[in-house]
Parts: sequence; structure tokens; C-alpha cells
Amino acid sequence: MKEYDVIVIGAGHAGCEAAAAAANLGSEVLLITMDMTKIAEMSCNPAMGGIAKGQIIREIDALGGYSGIVTDESMIQFRMLNRSKGPAMWSPRAQNDRMKFSRVWREKLERIENIDFWQDTVERIMIKNKKAVGVKTNMEALIKGKSVIITSGTFMNGIMYVGKVRNKGGRASEPASYGLSKQLMEIGFEVGRMKTGTPARIDGRTVNFKKLKEQKGDKEGKCFSFINDKVIIENEKSCFITYTNKEVHNILKGGLMDSPLYDGTIKSIGPRYCPSIEGKIVTFEGKDMHQLFLEPEGENTVEYYINGFSSSLSMEIQLEAMRKIEGLEEVKIFRPGYAIEYDYFPPTQIKHTLETKKIENLYFAGQVNGTTGYEEAGAQGLMAGINAHLKLKNKKEIILKRNEAYIGVLIDDLITKGVDEPYRMFTSRAEYRILLRQDNADKRLTEIGYKIGLASEERMEKVRKKYEERDKTIKWIKKESIKPEEINDLLEKLGARKINQSRKLDKILLRPEIKIRDLEEGLGKVKTKFDEISVMKEEILESAEIEIKYEGYIEREEKIAKKILRLEDINIKEEIDYKEMLSISTEGRQKLSKIRPKTIGQASRISGVSPSDINVLLVYMGR
Repeated sequence: MKEYDVIVIGAGHAGCEAAAAAANLGSEVLLITMDMTKIAEMSCNPAMGGIAKGQIIREIDALGGYSGIVTDESMIQFRMLNRSKGPAMWSPRAQNDRMKFSRVWREKLERIENIDFWQDTVERIMIKNKKAVGVKTNMEALIKGKSVIITSGTFMNGIMYVGKVRNKGGRASEPASYGLSKQLMEIGFEVGRMKTGTPARIDGRTVNFKKLKEQKGDKEGKCFSFINDKVIIENEKSCFITYTNKEVHNILKGGLMDSPLYDGTIKSIGPRYCPSIEGKIVTFEGKDMHQLFLEPEGENTVEYYINGFSSSLSMEIQLEAMRKIEGLEEVKIFRPGYAIEYDYFPPTQIKHTLETKKIENLYFAGQVNGTTGYEEAGAQGLMAGINAHLKLKNKKEIILKRNEAYIGVLIDDLITKGVDEPYRMFTSRAEYRILLRQDNADKRLTEIGYKIGLASEERMEKVRKKYEERDKTIKWIKKESIKPEEINDLLEKLGARKINQSRKLDKILLRPEIKIRDLEEGLGKVKTKFDEISVMKEEILESAEIEIKYEGYIEREEKIAKKILRLEDINIKEEIDYKEMLSISTEGRQKLSKIRPKTIGQASRISGVSPSDINVLLVYMGR
């Protein structure tokens, strides 16, 4: 085989984004996967996005990645979550056809000229002078590469559990991979174990949907990718809601003696915010019921995913308990839920570029860094692919800041704080979430993607037009006055206080009862003006409304961000010996020596490094 610029190990969500990014930027890429039919497999629920995760998908898309595009092309339902809250909390979520999602991803990758594929298992990284120079596979293939990105998900030394039954594997009916974590441990990398799990898949023909509450998607056509104005779902599928009960809980409690989570077999920590059903009944012992969602696996299948019923209990207990749930009295399962333990590398061992500190040109992305979720994995893969390419071309690295993207928050959290449980992104993790909204990801990030050559000219031009039109709309709303006789009938209808003299339209729009669509529908001249907007009307009006209503909050958060982020501009020399800085606390010296922060800002976010430690650093640096 030829020598590649970038070798990507694993074709999950991280691997696919990494391979696509590096190849589209011009690198020669080899994508190695154990099974070519499982590219971008949705191992858990058949859905993309959700709280904070939807923002990440839109950020990936804005930079020029593929997750949003593939989601749109395989979507069977779309919902915008948290509409009742402020726009910083709005989060898009889609149900997807699992098989179509994987197929579309493969089609996208196969159309990228610079990507080659190889079905095999990587056993070792070839290392020379502390640099990754290729890989060795199970079939004895020695493949040279200038850089290597490991995105192996849950496959490294994976073990699956169903009650007392234990099988080696990285996913149901798929083998685990061996050798990599052992080799890297021998080199000096810290290797840990984590646990995750998935629910049973059930036969929809055996569900009494009449007893369940139907949850339809949004009526308005929406999408994830900024290149699409809207997506029309021809055969939309609903989700359904049901609940556990005391009888279900009693059956589950009776099976705990055989649970690997409670008999000491599984010692690693699972995701706090996505616990197994047996974990829920133990942790929330006083709660009589837990909500469950039945999610369709695809457009043309009867298979359903029972969200909220992740379990490692025996098959018999899982089925017995499920049949006590309303609507599932006669249910049959296609396969039981299971828990899985796997190796990961604590992420304090990598840089913000996702390159490892010990081995040059070796990158980690996805669940190997201790994260959970397709979206978090895809974001890391994208950034690893971008930075691997840029380094090979001697170009400046791309590191997103915490005020620029949820992706920046994600990577910074991993590297500065590490993980003690599978990391999941939430809006609460971002201190600048009013700035990091799902609607403005294109404004924040597309120019970055365009400048490095990942986002297209067409995409960039669409962003320019959108925000030119948005700003013109805001300018007109702030300039235009409205008389009492023109608007009081509308205000009364909407339950808002009438005006007794002329007011600017933006002052009317600041009222919580008033939406921009109300003005358009109720005022002829507003509708006439809005009809002049030529492109992406819905997105423009929504963006204009958010900017007007939350202008004060946005400006305040921007000021705070600028003030705090000054610390990000104070670089720390790599050769500093923290052990000699006795004025810093012992824990502070230990953490600083281990993580080796690049800036004062990053150092200030490390757990165990106190404000007084930061002051000592600033004094040392003459600031």
C-alpha cells in the first residue's frame, strides 16, 4: 500500500468526520474499519441532536462536516426541543432511519476522491522516534501513514453483559479489538475502563400503540444543515410514550442479584445522565414510575428502540418486566439490552488539537477520550481530522474557544478537567450559551471552515446573504414607528397592554407576549416589508427576533467573554518546571505538571488549581 497522510482507525461517527475532513482538505486518507457494512452505525438510539447535542451537530455542519447533511437525508421526524424556554436552550433533534443513516454516510465518503478504505483490525501503531508512522493490522498489513487518528469507540477490549452471560465484543454480534490499548499502556499512556449500555430492541407488531401517548414531530419543516432551507419528510414516524410502574420495579429488583452492575462484575462507571433502568430504581427508590420512549428504528421496519430501559439484567427479567408496562403486555424482543465495558484513554493526555502529548502525530477522538454520544464523537473526529491535516501542511492549528462553540467547550473540558464518568454535553456546561445558540452556528463558524478550505464558497455566500438580510430587517424594525390605532387591536388580541402614543416596532417586539410572526400577520406594512426578504425568510426572521429581544443579554455576555478570555492570550512556556514553584499548592503543581496547560485561561479551569496558584503563575511570568 502507498503511504497515507492520515490513517483513521474506526468508522464510527468520529472516524467518518475525521476521514471526510482530512480528505476534503487535501490529505490522502485511509479509513480502516472492522466491517464496511457498519459505517457510522447508530449503536444506541436512532436519533441525532437533543439538548446541547443539536447545537454541536449544527456547529459540525457550519464548519463543513457531514453529520447535519446525513441527518437531514435520513430524517423520519424533527423536533425543536425547549421552545418554551429562551433561544439559548432551543435544541434541534431528529429521529433517523438507522440503516439509511449508515448507507448515506458511506455514499458520502465513497464520493470523496482522497479516501481509501480497508476492512481489517488494527493491532499496533507503528512508532518511530516518538512519532506515529503507520499501523499494523490483524492481517499482517503494514501501512505507512504520516499521522494516525484512533476513533475505535467501545471496541477496545470490549466486554458485553446480559445478566450472568458475558461475551467479548464492541457491539452486539461484533468482535472487540485487541492490542492497541496494551501497546499504548506499555508506552506509558494511562488506560481506564468505562461502561455504557443500550436497551432491548422490540417488535412493533406486538405493541398496543392505542395505550401509548403519541409524540409527533414539528409541523414546520426544519433541518440541521445550513445548506438546506427545510426538509420535507414524506413518511414521518411518531415516537410513543409509556411508563414503568411498581410491578415493573419489583421484577427488576428481583433480578439485581444477577446484575453485573450490582454483583461486583462491572467496576467501571457508567453515564450519570443515561443510567440503566436497574440503576434508576436503586438511585430513585421512592419513585413509582419512569418515563419511556418508543423510538422507530426506521421508515420501513417494525423494530423499535425502548429509550429509558437500558439494562444489563438477564433476558428473562428484561422481558418479564417489559410485559408489565402498559402497551407492552404482549411484547416480543428482537434482542435484549446489554451493558458494555471498554478501554479509554483519560483525555488529559491529549492537546487541544486532540494530538497526544506522548506520541507526535497520534490523535484520539470520540469515546476513546471518555465521551458518550454520536454528536460529541463526531465533533472530536472533525477537529482531529482538520488538525492532523493542518499540521502535515505546516499550517496553524484550529482550536475553538469556549465562547466560539460548544465544540470548544467539549474539548477544553476534556483536556483541562479530565473525566471520571462518560462525558455528555449539556447547555449548562457552557458559560456563554446565549452566544452559542443553534441558530447562529453558521455565523460563528462557517468563516473558519471557509478559510481553511473545508466550507464551500456556496455555503459562505449563503451565510453572508442571510446575515445581510437579517441586519437590514433589524434596522428597519428599529427605525419604523407604529401608531396606537395601527396596533392596539393586535395587542389586545394577544393579551398585551395597549399603547397610547407611537412606539418603535422593536419596543413592541421586546414584550414577551409578542412574536415577530404576530407583527407580520397583524400588520399589513410589516408583512409587505418582510415579503421583500429574498432568502431563507424563516431563519432570517427568527434570527432578527432573537437579536432584538435578547440584545442586552448578548452584549453583556460578549463583554464578560472578552474580559475573561484575555487570560487565553497569556501563553505559558512549555519548559516551565512546576515542581520547583513551591509557592503553588502541592495539588496545583501536580495537576499543572500533568496537564501542561498552554495558557493561563486553561490553567485556571483545571480542577485543583486555585486562584492563588494562578496569581503565582502570573507573577512568575511578570504580569
